[in-house]
Amino acid sequence: MIKLIVGLGNPGKEYQGHRHNAGFWFVDSLASVLGSKFNGQSKFLGETSTISFGSKKVHLLKPQTFMNNSGGSIKSLLSYYNIKPEETLVIHDELDLPVGLIKLKLGGGHGGHNGLRDTIKALDTNNFYRLRVGIGHPGTKNDVVDFVLSSPTSSELKLIEQGMIEASGVIEMLVDGDFEAAMKALHSL
Repeated sequence: MIKLIVGLGNPGKEYQGHRHNAGFWFVDSLASVLGSKFNGQSKFLGETSTISFGSKKVHLLKPQTFMNNSGGSIKSLLSYYNIKPEETLVIHDELDLPVGLIKLKLGGGHGGHNGLRDTIKALDTNNFYRLRVGIGHPGTKNDVVDFVLSSPTSSELKLIEQGMIEASGVIEMLVDGDFEAAMKALHSL
């Protein structure tokens, strides 16, 4: 069962529209659709919200520590609510997926993603779920930083938003612990 959903991104208006903030976009959309709002929580170094699926309560978190230091925020919320890493879903931008394609996986490496790298280090495990939001790749490694810290084109944004709408349909399955059904539904889109 998923009890915490974390969206990775960078705080501040100047970063709001950047590809690197795809995780923030997803949890903002989820909270909005389910009638919840985010509030700053200094003890978690982030903004939090709570949503419900029936009787199941799920915490949402947007670390406000900047991408490269996301792990401490996640760890503090997990410790406070006694949630295990394997009950956590981290949503992040993914260079290795085509724009708008969203994939679910458990564990794995950080793939060069600094938010994942810091999360794995802080939690001392990679045993958490990831919802990978495809943003495409700029073509060369040297262009990656500028690419993730820039806004998608309007056509790319439409594809990302469509992928997020489709992926939001599997969140309740994840909360219920039905990971196989969620993967099958998401990966057959």
